[in-house]
This record gives sequence, structure tokens and C-alpha cells, in this order.
Amino acid sequence: MNKSLSPQEQIDSLIDLALAEDLGYGDVTTEVLIPPDLKGKASILVKETGILAGIEVALKVFHRVDPSLETEVLLKDGTGVKPGDIAATVSGTVASILKAERIALNFLQRLSGIATRTAEYVAETSDQTATITDTRKTTPGLRVLEKQAVFAGGGKNHRLHLGDGILIKDNHLAALRALGIRLKDIVAKAKQGAPAGMKVEVEVTTAQEATEAAGAGADIIMLDNMDAGEMRRIVSSLPGQVITEASGGITLENVRAAAGTGVDLISIGALTHSPRALNISLELEPPTLKQG
Repeated sequence: MNKSLSPQEQIDSLIDLALAEDLGYGDVTTEVLIPPDLKGKASILVKETGILAGIEVALKVFHRVDPSLETEVLLKDGTGVKPGDIAATVSGTVASILKAERIALNFLQRLSGIATRTAEYVAETSDQTATITDTRKTTPGLRVLEKQAVFAGGGKNHRLHLGDGILIKDNHLAALRALGIRLKDIVAKAKQGAPAGMKVEVEVTTAQEATEAAGAGADIIMLDNMDAGEMRRIVSSLPGQVITEASGGITLENVRAAAGTGVDLISIGALTHSPRALNISLELEPPTLKQG
């Protein structure tokens, strides 16, 4: 996304792109069958237990299709939902409601799936001090929304984009080591060039690398693909001011063990790269349907 756009402008652009993809050639079914003067009300119905996220963007889709549609939010983002709950209602021209239906639900189902998945990880570690965070493993173009969904699920956001922090990863290290530059000098160079107040994080795969990076002044040490025992030993050996992060291979089955090592952060790509959509539908209310 263009950095000159505000988050809301980015979301508006995403909605327009999605609508162009679905409505670019019209809605033949609705145009052939539905009277243009038929009006009514529809409910956005939850069919599965989870955490709601994306309700505002979903309703904005309806407004982009037809500004005359009236919407009402009944449940806010971050709310725990169950089958039968009504998240919102939409009233007005039925043809407009139907044209916006799928895109609105696509946003809402995916974002609610992310929030629900995040909440599961947060619940697994609720009695620990570690913070669950996301990564940049997001759907291209949807990052701002998907990170909002993580927040709705009780997680925190890691870097929003590459300009949001210095994170020296394995390929940065490989490229610079090929030039004969040692880890401590890489960290020193990053610290020297970092904008004021920006922390420097280093990805490590061994205890030796963690010690070297911390000694060179790294603010955050990312422990990549380590088992719980190794992480615990490293965390206990590092200076107290160093922030530690567990990353790589974290699942619902092992996240509690990772949190028990004493790490400060646990970053999980699965929050955004592979969540299952929450089952949510739009249902017209027959008694409200009137023509003319």
C-alpha cells in the first residue's frame, strides 16, 4: 500500500478492489430476477463459536455499493460470539444488499477466523507473561485488516511493514557473513544506523549467537525454531534488559511450553497465514420484504 494513504484510505481501496473483482461485470442474477424497488432487512448471522472481527469493514462494503443502505452494528469487534448471534443488520434495497453480500462476508469471515485463532493462542498462555504477536505472513494487500483482527483476538502486532523496525534475519546474516562481517559487527552497524528510538532485533539459532548478539547490544533476540529446553537455558543466561522472542514452529500444542520458557514475545505466522474462516452468513428477513 502507498505509505501516503491512511489506514482508512487503505481499507477503502481494498473494498473498491474487491468490489471491482466481483461486480466489475455486474450482477446478472440479481439484475434479471430481483425487482429494483424491492426493499427489506437482512441480518448478519453467526453460525459458529468464535471472536468477531471486521464488522465495520463489512458494513462499509454495503455503503460503498449503495450509500442509501442503513446498517446497525449489534456486536463489536473482539466480542465472543456463538451460533444464532446477530452481528449487524442491513436495511434498504434488496438488490444492493445482495450485490454487496459476498464481499462483505468474505472480509468478515476471514477476519473473524483470524481473531478466533488468535484468541485460542492467547487463552493457552493466559497465565503466562509472554505476549502473543503476529508476523508479516499476511495476505497480500490485507495486512492492515488482518493485524486489526489479531488485536481483536487479544494478540499484539509485530512489525506492520519493513520500515517499522530493524529485524536482522538469517538471510541478512548470510549475505553479510559472506562478506566477512561478524555478527557483533553486524549488530553494531544496525545500532549505529537505526533511527532514534528504534530497537534492533536479531534472529539467532544457537545459544552462542544469542550471547554474541546480546553482547553487541541487540535489544531483542529472536530464538528461531528452538525447543523449549534450549529457549529456557538461553533466556536465563541473557541480561535482563534484553527482550526475547520465540518464533518458528509454534503451534497450539506447544505454545504453552514456549511461554513457560520465560520469553517475552511469541510470534506466530499461523495467526494470519492459515486461519479457518468463521462461519457467518447473511439472511434476508422475509416479513420485512416489501415492493414499491
